[in-house]
Amino acid sequence: MKILVIGASGRVGTDLVKQLLADDHQVISTTRQEKKLFNDDNYSQLDLDITANKDTIQKQIDQDIDAVYFVAGSGGKDVLEVDLHGAVKTMQAVQDKGIKRYIMLSTVFSLDTSKWDNPNIADLKEYYICKHYADQWLINNSSLNYTIVQAGALKERAATGKIMINDDHSGENSIEDVATTLVAVLGASNTTKKIFSMHNGETAIEQAITKL
Repeated sequence: MKILVIGASGRVGTDLVKQLLADDHQVISTTRQEKKLFNDDNYSQLDLDITANKDTIQKQIDQDIDAVYFVAGSGGKDVLEVDLHGAVKTMQAVQDKGIKRYIMLSTVFSLDTSKWDNPNIADLKEYYICKHYADQWLINNSSLNYTIVQAGALKERAATGKIMINDDHSGENSIEDVATTLVAVLGASNTTKKIFSMHNGETAIEQAITKL
């Protein structure tokens, strides 16, 4: 498949691209870094600015893309421009190109505002608001075949290959396990138009995805 990864230089994005290339996909990544992130015949990258206007973004996206991942993040800076407006503009651009498959990396409880009194979430309130409305736009205002993966806290630790889906707790994730879950979603037709939360657990990733 020919896959566009928006936000490839981030922690999840880097692992995601690595795994997609290992599966022999053709990967086009977006990054503001000048240095080429991967040396692979199936890899290329774009200097795509998601704070630019929608038409500028759209012109840089190939017509024959099979699937798009949005794993970009502001890191707490310019959350409105990146995590909300930037995300929505990529959805609009992809949809206008006739591309159907769009996989969004979101955050746990992004759509459940009743959980936002949790101190860990309260400290990230602006980010959560942006993710909430970006996810809402994808669900309610697009015709894309979306999957929204709502990951708990990302941790720099060894992968376990095991997760729990749609638990009532936020939990934590190995970054590599989040990337592996995103890859598993790509080939699973049962994940279309689905939203699920995840954190490390006791079920093998592929098995957990088949049960959605």
